[in-house]
Amino acid sequence: MTSLAKGELPSSFHQGLAAQVGALHQEIRAEMELSQLGRIAVALYDPRTDLLKTFIHSSDGESPLDHATAPLSALPSLVELALSGGTRTLNDLEAVARTGHEYAARLVSFGYRSSHTVPICGREGLRGFLFLNGSVPGFFTPTVLRRLKPYGDLIAQMVLRELDALHSMQSIVKVLLQISAVRDGETGGHLARMARYSRAIGLKLAGPLGFSDEFVEYLFQFAPVHDVGKISVPDHILLKPGPLTPEEFTVMQGHVAHGIEIVDLAVGDFGFISTAHLQMLRQIVACHHEKIDGSGYPRGLMGGDIPLEARIVAVADVFDALTSRRPYKAAWNNAEAMAALNADAAENRLDADCVAALAECMPEILDIQSRFAETGVG
Repeated sequence: MTSLAKGELPSSFHQGLAAQVGALHQEIRAEMELSQLGRIAVALYDPRTDLLKTFIHSSDGESPLDHATAPLSALPSLVELALSGGTRTLNDLEAVARTGHEYAARLVSFGYRSSHTVPICGREGLRGFLFLNGSVPGFFTPTVLRRLKPYGDLIAQMVLRELDALHSMQSIVKVLLQISAVRDGETGGHLARMARYSRAIGLKLAGPLGFSDEFVEYLFQFAPVHDVGKISVPDHILLKPGPLTPEEFTVMQGHVAHGIEIVDLAVGDFGFISTAHLQMLRQIVACHHEKIDGSGYPRGLMGGDIPLEARIVAVADVFDALTSRRPYKAAWNNAEAMAALNADAAENRLDADCVAALAECMPEILDIQSRFAETGVG
């Protein structure tokens, strides 16, 4: 088994924003009047799929809503907040839970008795929601809300700054892809699909392995950057329909090193993302062509020495490549592609746990394929 043990976070990833929010949470609770603030959580909104997805939290113990997603349109009270820009206070969550509200019931089961919700909006509109939970009913009095507002504004700005940094990074990568005319046929649809396949795999593994929604979100954000180094590969090699010669394959392998150079120059040197998150991005670019049996490149890493994020992206990338039409091949159907992935897993080329996780996501795969048919980059 090549996956991490439960509770062991990938070594390449550190919970930057979650750690900051956790430290701020402790500072808030040091004030006697605010000591019953038991939970701070942020969910992000993806307008392309209408999905609201858990992102980071600071809680008393485990989070009641880890790895949760839901269409925003199915949550009318949050839709109203998004439209109005107002806030929502529920000072008796037990009463709300008795009406059959699933999320309120989960919060109550974890010891939370009150709730305050604030939409997070940026230049591009709704980006997510900030959720605050009290450990006692009636916690969110007018006085407490006034005291909490500056902290809430600060957390919202921290989240927006992080998302803007990701957007800047992605904008640079999109420009690079457009400059290269996406020369090997890897379209914007491919990038959108494989990013979401990566996220689906990550969500399946997150519970059993005990890693965070923050890890899954950055996996989703960084997956499309995996092959940015291909901009450096000459057309006669990149577009060759037949097998590459050993010399040509050596040139092709060089796209990994060029990709790391591009990431370091275009992302790291400009400070768009934190050092910890830059490490995760570099691992994806550097290691997504490694194979479990050591036959991959550029370093010939084996098994668990390959970072989990790279193993996940590799499975997502191969699956979408197989199920997509290219100038030199027809698209395979999903069953054919999964059979090929299972064969690669059986022969220790792809991570078996990641392949099994993808296989469990077939309804989501079909939805992703429907939503993100071939489009332009973006």
